[in-house]
Amino acid sequence: MCSPQESGMNAMSTRMVTRSRTRGPGARPRAGGEDSAPLGKGEAAAEGRKRHSPVKHQQKPQRLHVAYEALDGEKGEGSEPFKVPTWEPQDWQQQLVNIRTMRSKKDAPVDQLGAEHCYDASAPPKVRRYQVLLSLMLSSQTKDQVTAGAMQRLRARGLTVDSILQTDDSTLGKLIYPVGFWRNKVKYIKQTSAILQQRYGGDIPASVPELVALPGVGPKMAHLAMAVAWGTVSGIAVDTHVHRITNRLRWTKKPTKSPEETRVALEEWLPRELWSEINGLLVGFGQQTCLPVHPRCQACLNQSLCPAARGL
Repeated sequence: MCSPQESGMNAMSTRMVTRSRTRGPGARPRAGGEDSAPLGKGEAAAEGRKRHSPVKHQQKPQRLHVAYEALDGEKGEGSEPFKVPTWEPQDWQQQLVNIRTMRSKKDAPVDQLGAEHCYDASAPPKVRRYQVLLSLMLSSQTKDQVTAGAMQRLRARGLTVDSILQTDDSTLGKLIYPVGFWRNKVKYIKQTSAILQQRYGGDIPASVPELVALPGVGPKMAHLAMAVAWGTVSGIAVDTHVHRITNRLRWTKKPTKSPEETRVALEEWLPRELWSEINGLLVGFGQQTCLPVHPRCQACLNQSLCPAARGL
């Protein structure tokens, strides 16, 4: 039998054990024990009021800095815009300024005989657009002077979709000769004109995918047609001149093997506001100074900035 003193001590021990085992929700976890469930915001505040003694050795919460890209028109407090690093060629801006200076007279063949000069300005809009497309089809692998001559002969007979479809292949060949690949172009012109009459009411399509789907129309022609005929900048028009010069200046990350590959490479970094200018600027530069064979580097303002000139 226990003495009264022993009974009191056992009762006190029982109460202490019970209190330690019935810790309320939100109590700090015991060392080596299981973590308690996290508190909600209101519960945490209520539990804090119940406690009479402050929690010792409480760690100061650390601030977590998160970088994110803000949506258009949205500015977060203290946020910085997300910047994607882009490649651009060395000295390209000065090279462009120099080319503009050399082309300031606008006296290259493309300046007087390019696609924007070959159509009949007095013709209805639909006919003008058709003539722009035809001049571009004729210009492939052909000097501007030869293309302009062929367009003059065609316009003298009334250059419309209907007139071309009514002209036999032999006569059409004589009218466009000696443009490059004139026999193939006779076939392409006839096929394209028939499609325009059947599907577009005699007009030309207003999108690059539809234009390149026409027989004899490539990407360069399509982008120029969009710019000249429709007044829309859809991409950079790259021909052999632009392809050659941009590779010589190293305006592409790596050498490109085709005009279309060059177009894709240029559009990755060249500011869009320059897309409409670059074709005519570089074509004329290629006709007068940066020639395919024996370029006139001694007369070029970019001689000291051009990797190709330094290698000669």
